[in-house]
Amino acid sequence: MKRFFSIAIMLLVSASFAAAQSGATPGSDVLGAHLNYGRGCAGCHAPHSGSLGNGKAQKSGTDAGSVALWGEDASPLYGATIAFGAAKYTETLSANLGTGTPDVSGILMCLSCHDGNLATGAMMKNKVYEAALLPTTYGSNPIPTLLGNNGNSGAGAASYLTDHPVGTNAIIPCGVANHGWDCTYSATGGIIPGPFMAQFINNYGFFVSPSAINNQPAVMCTTCHNQHLMNVVAVSNSTSASINGLVGGLNGVKSGTSGLPAGNYATMFFIRAPYNPADPNIYTNQTAQFCRQCHGGESNELNGGTAVTVF
Repeated sequence: MKRFFSIAIMLLVSASFAAAQSGATPGSDVLGAHLNYGRGCAGCHAPHSGSLGNGKAQKSGTDAGSVALWGEDASPLYGATIAFGAAKYTETLSANLGTGTPDVSGILMCLSCHDGNLATGAMMKNKVYEAALLPTTYGSNPIPTLLGNNGNSGAGAASYLTDHPVGTNAIIPCGVANHGWDCTYSATGGIIPGPFMAQFINNYGFFVSPSAINNQPAVMCTTCHNQHLMNVVAVSNSTSASINGLVGGLNGVKSGTSGLPAGNYATMFFIRAPYNPADPNIYTNQTAQFCRQCHGGESNELNGGTAVTVF
């Protein structure tokens, strides 16, 4: 009897965490760190003259202020070749802001602030904004926000080898042999889920937003991060909506599809999905679930597990 009572208590506690999670109401501005120490939207989108309007010295190039009102000087990154993920993924960036390729808004513009090697970060202290919210088990050292600047000296200190791959070669894998999902690619580079992936989407969701490169889904910085919402993500889809129309669609599963209860969910680091390592529930698997959107080989569903998303 005591055993069943304990199980019931655990279920109630889990339910209370889920309710608290789906009712997340940010106490600070949703832009978070991208308020740019009070500068606000103009820190990235200067309303007049682009990077020159923000007082940034243009090092090269002639497109400052002509594209996207971009308020940072991205020119040091033009045409740069960057090796991510132990040099297994090499990306050559666009030669200017006006090419219209996914790597411009998805990588190049991000690195114009978040690069500590080729381009210096603007209005940044190279420390994670949410550090005070993280549990002590996360570690005591400041977590850097500049890529290509690992805070160390010696080989690899000014490299991107320890950073997650992004770019035209960073393709989300389909196929269990590739540690991916039981999925296929559509004719337009979308992901068409198989039964196990569809079940995962019902249990967690598909929030990432890959870019179609050569009819395959490629990872950009903005695939995982929504630069305009730091601490909250809204889930509006129902269970039925997450199941219907997934398999066989021309474009594949859409970003934001989820079987989770509708509501606002806590997130961190501008992650575009429920992702809260500060959750007091030590049994939560939400951060692992986020990674499993692309890395299906490590999922519960493909390994015979029955665990769903726990908040």
